[in-house]
Amino acid sequence: MKRLLFLPAALVAAGSMLAAPPQTLTVTVRNDLPFARPSETIELTAASLKPLSDDLTRIHVFERGTTREVLAQALDGALLFQTDVPAKGERAFELKVGEKRVYKREDFHVYGRFVRERFDDFAWENDRVAHRMYGAALETWEKEPLTSSSVDVWLKRTRRLVINDWYMVDDYHRDTGEGADFYSAGKSRGCGGGGVWRDGKLVVSKNFRDSKVLANGPIRLIFELYYPDFKETKRITLDAGQNFNRFESNVTDASGIKKTPTQNLRIDRENGILRAWDAVASNNGEFGCAVVFDPKTIAEVTEAEGNTIVVTKTPGVVWVGSGWDRGDFKTRDEFDRYVDQWVQRVRSPLHVEVTAQ
Repeated sequence: MKRLLFLPAALVAAGSMLAAPPQTLTVTVRNDLPFARPSETIELTAASLKPLSDDLTRIHVFERGTTREVLAQALDGALLFQTDVPAKGERAFELKVGEKRVYKREDFHVYGRFVRERFDDFAWENDRVAHRMYGAALETWEKEPLTSSSVDVWLKRTRRLVINDWYMVDDYHRDTGEGADFYSAGKSRGCGGGGVWRDGKLVVSKNFRDSKVLANGPIRLIFELYYPDFKETKRITLDAGQNFNRFESNVTDASGIKKTPTQNLRIDRENGILRAWDAVASNNGEFGCAVVFDPKTIAEVTEAEGNTIVVTKTPGVVWVGSGWDRGDFKTRDEFDRYVDQWVQRVRSPLHVEVTAQ
């Protein structure tokens, strides 16, 4: 015999009034600055998206009022996507639940990896810039040993990811149409390398000994390098479409740029900017390197070991960026404009509002 279940009318009524989970969330992004902000990364916390779904890999982002989907990345309790925001303007998006996202190769605009085949480098890039730092095996290379915690720069004129291809052919010191490794960082701080300021002297680490990739795109790359000399963990974050990396260290309180006789150097303590513009080797144009600091943390600006150094009161976050006049910036003024606007972007975050429909 089937058993019938009778519910009190009041309970049925109460159940019918329970709010159904929203089918869509609307995200509104507003820019207060008087210039456009391209390739801004919008980061939404998992908590703000919980009304829609706990599975961030199933949340899809669309331009509001259209069927155009925006590339998104689930990352450690957050959902990322990017947009260009007009000057003093706003953009709106709709978030909906669908099938789990599956990426294609062409979706990826950042990449980084440990390069054992090249003396334990760690190399990383996005669609605009590329860098590397040196690992243990380079210290004992018979041909040209190098002990340095410098930051090297690769100059790109393509939006394509090139690290694997350049290492594969091992001919990346010559520009065949995509750029090359023209910068010689050596034992200097290169472009944004750091150290520890002790008793008026710069003390630097040997090459890193361990690396860990925490996120590898398609929008954001995060990795850590470990330097046992100082028990330092350096975390580097690079987003697609941006010329600046975010460097964070538990130890580094002095960062700088290699000095050369030909460079044009800009020191702007008020805005926390150290910028060099210099000739590229073998008549390959000119390029810029910039390190951006929180000006409230700056203790002094000095020179040490062939570098211009900014000493900060405590370890923390700096932004390291570069650009080439055969790539994104035709002149020094264009690069300076980008650096100045980057400072304002860092200090004036976008206003992001999430609402349920």
